[in-house]
Amino acid sequence: MVTNFDYLKKDQKFSKFADVAISAEKVILLDPEACIINCRRAMEFAVKWVYSMDNLEMPYRDNLHSLLEADDFRQTVGYDLWRRLDYIRKTGNSIAHNSKKKGRDEAMLCLENLFIFMDYIAYCYADKYEDRNFDEGIILARINKAKESKQAAKDAKEELEKIQKKTAQQELDLAKLIEENASLKKELSARRKEQQQTYVPKPLDMTEYKTRKLYIDSMLDEAGWKEGKNWINEVQIEGMPNKSEIGRADYVLYDDMQCPLAIIEAKRTCVDVSKGRQQAKLYADLIEQKYKRRPVIFLTNGFETRIIDGRYPERKCSTIYSKRDLEKWFNLQKMRTSLKHITADKEIAGRYYQQEAIKKVCESFGQNNRRKALLVMATGSGKTRTVIALCKVLLDAGWVKNILFLADRKSLVTQAKRSFVNMLTNLSCTNLIEEKDNYNAHCVFSTYQTMMQCIDTVNDKEGKLFTCGHFDLVICDEAHRSIYNKYKDIFSYFDAPLVGLTATPKDEIDKNTYEIFELENGVPTFGYDLAQAVKDGYLVDYVSIESKLKFMEEGIVYDELSKEDKEMYESTFGEDSEQMPDTISSSALNSWVFNEDTIKQVLHTLMNDGIKIDYGEKIGKTIIFAKNHKHAEEILRVFHKEYPYLPDYAKVIDNYMTYAQSAIDEFSDPKKMPQIAISVDMLDTGIDVPEVLNLVFFKKVMSKAKFWQMIGRGTRLCPKLLDGEDKKKFYIFDFCNNFDFFRMNKGKATANTVALQSAIFNLKFEISYKLQSMEYQKERLIAYRKALVKQMSEQVKELPRDNFAVRQHLKYVELYSLEENYQTLTFEDTLLVKEEVAPLILPDNGEIKALRFDALMYGIELACLVGKKYSKARSDLYKKVAGVAGVANIPEIQKQSDLIDKILHSDYMEHADINEFEEIREKLRDLIKYIPPKISQSYDTDFSDELLSQEWKEAELDNDDLKKYKEKAEYYIRKHQDNLVIAKLHSNQPLTKMDVEALEEILWKEIGTKQDYEQEYGAKPLGELVREIVGLDMKAAKAAFSKYLYDAGFDSRQTYFVNQIVEYIVHNGMMKDFSVLQEPPFTDQGSVVDIFTDASVWMGIRSVIESINANAIA
Repeated sequence: MVTNFDYLKKDQKFSKFADVAISAEKVILLDPEACIINCRRAMEFAVKWVYSMDNLEMPYRDNLHSLLEADDFRQTVGYDLWRRLDYIRKTGNSIAHNSKKKGRDEAMLCLENLFIFMDYIAYCYADKYEDRNFDEGIILARINKAKESKQAAKDAKEELEKIQKKTAQQELDLAKLIEENASLKKELSARRKEQQQTYVPKPLDMTEYKTRKLYIDSMLDEAGWKEGKNWINEVQIEGMPNKSEIGRADYVLYDDMQCPLAIIEAKRTCVDVSKGRQQAKLYADLIEQKYKRRPVIFLTNGFETRIIDGRYPERKCSTIYSKRDLEKWFNLQKMRTSLKHITADKEIAGRYYQQEAIKKVCESFGQNNRRKALLVMATGSGKTRTVIALCKVLLDAGWVKNILFLADRKSLVTQAKRSFVNMLTNLSCTNLIEEKDNYNAHCVFSTYQTMMQCIDTVNDKEGKLFTCGHFDLVICDEAHRSIYNKYKDIFSYFDAPLVGLTATPKDEIDKNTYEIFELENGVPTFGYDLAQAVKDGYLVDYVSIESKLKFMEEGIVYDELSKEDKEMYESTFGEDSEQMPDTISSSALNSWVFNEDTIKQVLHTLMNDGIKIDYGEKIGKTIIFAKNHKHAEEILRVFHKEYPYLPDYAKVIDNYMTYAQSAIDEFSDPKKMPQIAISVDMLDTGIDVPEVLNLVFFKKVMSKAKFWQMIGRGTRLCPKLLDGEDKKKFYIFDFCNNFDFFRMNKGKATANTVALQSAIFNLKFEISYKLQSMEYQKERLIAYRKALVKQMSEQVKELPRDNFAVRQHLKYVELYSLEENYQTLTFEDTLLVKEEVAPLILPDNGEIKALRFDALMYGIELACLVGKKYSKARSDLYKKVAGVAGVANIPEIQKQSDLIDKILHSDYMEHADINEFEEIREKLRDLIKYIPPKISQSYDTDFSDELLSQEWKEAELDNDDLKKYKEKAEYYIRKHQDNLVIAKLHSNQPLTKMDVEALEEILWKEIGTKQDYEQEYGAKPLGELVREIVGLDMKAAKAAFSKYLYDAGFDSRQTYFVNQIVEYIVHNGMMKDFSVLQEPPFTDQGSVVDIFTDASVWMGIRSVIESINANAIA
């Protein structure tokens, strides 16, 4: 009996697994499950053989799962092959744990995958290799032969049963195998490394069937579905509009009463999922007719999954819902009541704006059928109370059952859970950071980091707990700080409505909070700003005390010091006049120079001028924002020195301390010390201490969003705080010009940090894209590009496909794991990779200094390719090479002395191209580690500082970014183009007096006032504004000019000119300035006078333009 594995018998090295592989194929007709088990056994023997023959790091256990999962093994065989092996393992395991029988299709796929693994082994380790392909025909021929001869079939069956009995008893001891193969290990390991470089993996033709087996089935397994029990394949559906009136749904998922919950329409991996949309709809229609319940529809090709649930528009979904997710969905649909006339609990959120915020979210979720809402509310205005009352409304209305509350700090999570527990006593709550045995609570509180870990690791008896449909509402606290960048995969994973809470959303291109919530910039679902809150009496105003200290402004200048201070300066910074600096810059203060008198001046100002309580005996609760931990400790030391009679008065609270939350709790308690918290970042945001009366900015803040968050620490009301009087104001002591900085509209958002490995991957990819140009098709650069592509594809291959974040981007991960997909890169590819793949790249285990040098050099190489100097990077390179030259006694460095000398002492760098820069990277990257680390020396000084000025200023709260009239007006007009009057303007219909009054109602009353309008647009007619925004309908424009486009017998130049006028008016709505006709594209074929020699024709065209303009003005 011939098999696809017979060739293995020709090489004695493969004897340990050859027989088992051959027997697997032989028994497929007799017993497909025995075939699968033998495939698994043959694979296990072969994997152990590879470990015995190669220099692979052994995992802590030698069972098959551990051997396959070991990083060294996965990296060696590559992801595509590893995925095949994992399929064999899982399929073999399922036979033991699942009552559903496996058939010949699964067995055939296991054999094919096993064959490809054996082919890889033969290529890498055999003395001679012959290219082969898996021949399914050999097996099919045996089927035909068995049909022809019953006796032959009987004889074959007896022989196969003997083979099966023999192979079932075979085992392989790995330790013994390693001992046996020790003599061959060195030779074969070297052979594999050499051969593997040219190995071409067998293509994986992802038919629809294999798409299901490798991707969709695994999604269903992971979600806890049981094939044959509540998941049925190829379900016959009667009543389809075809000749047979029968269709077959790829998958149908059932509840315990065998009523369909969902259907899945599967397509090949290369096919757009939308192709199956209509087919799935017809199946769902017929199932709904039969069972009186419409199933949820999933469309998937294994990479992309979309859901149609009958309530919301079709949307992307990370994976298939679990059974309990779907059952919960249908239960909620039955319970759900309208959100139109809700009543929010006034005991929880009784303020008018809180009630309004809840109504706006309910309106967005209910009437507008949206799934995202953003509440932008001033710090201290009760965002948490608002969202608790919102949750109560949604729970009572049957819209949600499970809620996830996310924040980026443990303290925020703890605080939020505490509030929920106090106000919603019947809601079961858990904090994932602290509680490891209460995962099934209906309201889960977590940091983003903790939830990232829990998604893939928390299971219960039904399987994965935090499936994509587990939560019905996700709340993101302090959205401005944490929703974008590396945690965005959480939001694409959970298929739930999202509510964001923030005081200061960032309105920027790369990380625009509004964009994430699908809102127009500056127009959240609801907004309530600090100025309005102060006006309403719900928050307190501040007074800023802006002080300028000489050293903080001008630095420490040697020549300006007193004689005594000069002596101290010389002894501190060196007596050698050539090396001693003339000036210590102001930026050095509190970074590496800590001047005691500067700190004293700040503390004395606070203690003398700060708001006090207990009839002036005690400074009110105060937060000092310090620059770093050393700075904070110095402030504390100086405080203790200046105020020794107040030993517990001040405390440093930052990330260096253990049990930081308990310190925050003590500071939050008005009856406990400390009164002064010296904070480094920890108390900047999200901490609720109403008793705070003084804030001290002893550091520069570059982000305007963060600055206002920090100010928010003092805005909360506190009755009876000041000797029986309510808190009416708080003081902000600014010693670092922060108010001046932001008054000039400076400031920047926090940088969107990119991990080093991701940055390097992006640079390599962009270099590969640029190297496609004709000018770089030279042998050395072609080889360089090929090497980069190989490195990148291997990095993508090793990404763990079972990780939830990787699965969100699986389509692109699979695409860029194959080298052939790098052959014709486009600019779009560079953007896709930056967004979809680079953030997933695993950290490199290499030496960190070498990796940073790689990033530097790749940046220089890319700059070289695009024709830029990148002077800063070149300067950094010189410094690093000079640092290497400073330890030239090391033999490895001596070997590169010529290159180092060229870089430092010639114009080599001025004329270097990408080849030279890559040579520098390759030859010097491993030498960077020898550069001695800089000793970060700090200096404690006590020079006499001077208070230059101090200004007391009332708060400046008249800016309201949320109520920009122009943005609101234009957003309304764009979003309401179906409005009767706006539609008239778009279609060139003249306005009536009633139409103008309707516009006045919208623009002068609903959105703002007439004064607001005139301040923004002057005397511009309302219709003209609307027309400019919506433009003119193309059909209407062509109808207006029809006489000249179709009937006038114009030549090509005249027709072109009129078409350009149409295009212009369609885009701009009107043409008021006729001077544009003297510019391209109108003059492309001549001037108006040249084109229209008959002036009456031109005057006719002009009259059409003027009538279009007039129709916009009543």
